[in-house]
Amino acid sequence: MSKFDKYLKRSVSQGHSLKDQPARGKVTSRLILRQATQRAQEMASNEDHPHGDETVGGAEREIKRGITVMKKVIRDRDRGVLIKVHWNEGGQLIEPNGSTLTSFIGALVRNEVPITCDNWRNKQLNEAKDKIWSEIKRCFDIEENRRDHCLKLAGKLLRGFRTFLSTTFLRDTEGTFVDAELPSKYASLISPKEWETFKSKRKTQEFKSVSETNRQRASSPAYPYRKGRVGYGRLEQSILTKENSSETSLPAHVLWKEARVGKDGKIKEDVQQIFEKCETLSQSIVPYEDTDCRSILSRALDVPEYSGRVRGKGFGITQKSLNIKKQKTPSNKELQQTLEALKAEVLELRKERERDRAAGFKDTSDKDSINCNFQPTIPEGISPCHLYLARPTYRMVGKGKVHNNLGELLHTKPLPTGSLKVSVDIALEKDALLPHPDDVSDATLLGDAIGSFVAWPTDLIIVGYETPTKSKAKDKGIAREIESVASQKEIPVAKKTEISKRTGAKKKNPSKYRACLHTYLETTDISDGCVRLIPMDGAIFGFEYAEPLGKEDFDQILYHTQLSVGVINTYMRYLYDKLMGPRGLEQRFSFLNPMKTNLTEMIRKPDEVRTYVVERFMADTDREKLFFLPFNIGDGGHWLLVAINPFKEIVYYLDSLHNDWTTYPAMKTIVDTIIQTVRAQRKIQVPKRKANNITWNRVECPRQRNNIDCGYYTLRFMKETLLMDRTDIPSDYFDEYRCAYYSKDQLDEIKEELCQFIIELQVL
Repeated sequence: MSKFDKYLKRSVSQGHSLKDQPARGKVTSRLILRQATQRAQEMASNEDHPHGDETVGGAEREIKRGITVMKKVIRDRDRGVLIKVHWNEGGQLIEPNGSTLTSFIGALVRNEVPITCDNWRNKQLNEAKDKIWSEIKRCFDIEENRRDHCLKLAGKLLRGFRTFLSTTFLRDTEGTFVDAELPSKYASLISPKEWETFKSKRKTQEFKSVSETNRQRASSPAYPYRKGRVGYGRLEQSILTKENSSETSLPAHVLWKEARVGKDGKIKEDVQQIFEKCETLSQSIVPYEDTDCRSILSRALDVPEYSGRVRGKGFGITQKSLNIKKQKTPSNKELQQTLEALKAEVLELRKERERDRAAGFKDTSDKDSINCNFQPTIPEGISPCHLYLARPTYRMVGKGKVHNNLGELLHTKPLPTGSLKVSVDIALEKDALLPHPDDVSDATLLGDAIGSFVAWPTDLIIVGYETPTKSKAKDKGIAREIESVASQKEIPVAKKTEISKRTGAKKKNPSKYRACLHTYLETTDISDGCVRLIPMDGAIFGFEYAEPLGKEDFDQILYHTQLSVGVINTYMRYLYDKLMGPRGLEQRFSFLNPMKTNLTEMIRKPDEVRTYVVERFMADTDREKLFFLPFNIGDGGHWLLVAINPFKEIVYYLDSLHNDWTTYPAMKTIVDTIIQTVRAQRKIQVPKRKANNITWNRVECPRQRNNIDCGYYTLRFMKETLLMDRTDIPSDYFDEYRCAYYSKDQLDEIKEELCQFIIELQVL
């Protein structure tokens, strides 16, 4: 058996007979058969011409490399094995198997699309494109959304094949057109008729003119690419792998420079100068003042920016692929449906809360027991003190002495963070659990710690003041601090109402607007579980909706308890209507809805949080703005203010407990990621080493002195910043409003404003 027969038999058996192939397999099987036949003919020809003489007249030049067959891909397909391909962050093919898919697509397009096709967008090619994509999916594990990339790559490879045929067979060494015969090597791919049509198009004066222009432009590039067939995507992958970097991409100008490093590892001086110019530009550009829409690299090269491409990133990267796709904005009907569902859920929760109260439970703090004259700091040395706990209610549980000395130890061990050493003298609630159990004596209850030292949280220690007292009953006259332990325990709501009637004790409503609101509420059905809706214009939070307020929300304002997100949002509407609008501040300040950006949402739905905030930041990119984010740790917990200037990439952190942002790492990570996303969408290039350089400023703001006031402090921080009309917040806060803590009158001012505003809205 001759070499020809052996090769043909082996190749056809690996590709299987065309008759045995299903319809979808005919594309590749036909390709294998053609290529096997052509290769066998070449082998037979080589036997006749062992020295490989060229065709007379130079019509064909010797091409040592054979036609790509991709046998391994076909064998894996026939075994039912799909080859997994990988993509980088920008959507470019990378290793492993990126080059394999590229070669396979090239073989398919050369077989399925004639070389006479000059317009890849021609609708007549749709059938061939469908065949190419179908065959790719048969052989590779690839997502449907990669179809466009693969077909664009096929068009690019077809253009490259046509250029190769023209320069190799239809031009001599001086670039003059040569009327050559069809190369026998490609007779299995190109028919004689196609070849003649292909040649005739290249004889026209129009084609020659365009070809000469393009040839001259490509013959002497100022900064030639020196990485061969690697491509930018795989080059970026190799650099990151070599550096063992955790980054997923490189700045365009860094990648551009690396692509122009030769095999000797040397960088030309002109390339290095462009790179250094890019570095300088990236550090000197002020984002919100920048009006040039070109990238850093285009500016350094002093060339225009073309639409649909990203300079220095390679094939497959577009302006669109670098942006985060925006989610569809919900319609008014969808928002209304969501609102109705929310109202039903809120109503059910309130009914459940009322049932719990009727059973004798209470979830709010004992607000009347709070004295607003607490000392904000603890003096050095030993001082008498009162000891408090915050759960399940805020209450005094004992007395003792606090030891505030530098380097103080507890039983030879360092004190827990945020705590001081305390000696317990009196236990008013002996069964109260210690905040930090004593490891030495094994004490876990306050009664067991009498006469010994324990660690106590600093914010629950009150020094040098009388115990916070409740209103004295008219017929009893018993001070809260000398009541028995039993009398301090929670009383069911129904019983408390009877005691109030019997003793004549009443809740105080010293303000006229709070008193007025209280009177209004008594005439409504809100106490029965109904809610009122506060309309929120789309300009406030970026979307229109109605904020539901119920009895518990109104009670928070009237009786000074922890504020809910509904009350916070209502006050932000007050600030928008009364301060921002009349003063034109909406051009410099904006709000983020805390319902969408609290800690719980950031942990459970980080993508939705990022999308919402990025859309808010990108809605108005032509001016500097400060965005207020009242941040809640979730489940009705602590409030603090995060003020973000996305274009200067500065974050101001105002926490009335004087914690650091490291207390909430998830929040910092989300905010940093959002700012980096905005930077990418605005096409701001920064050096790799400065990609994470986002400035966080901890502001020494007024400090709260209990576990309730955080919401009121957060609202005052926003109000005072708006009154100052400053998008920068000093690290020691504004001189006009600097103080150790807010007075009772300052906090009552917030409640007064809220009550007056709700009455004016006429929603009751």
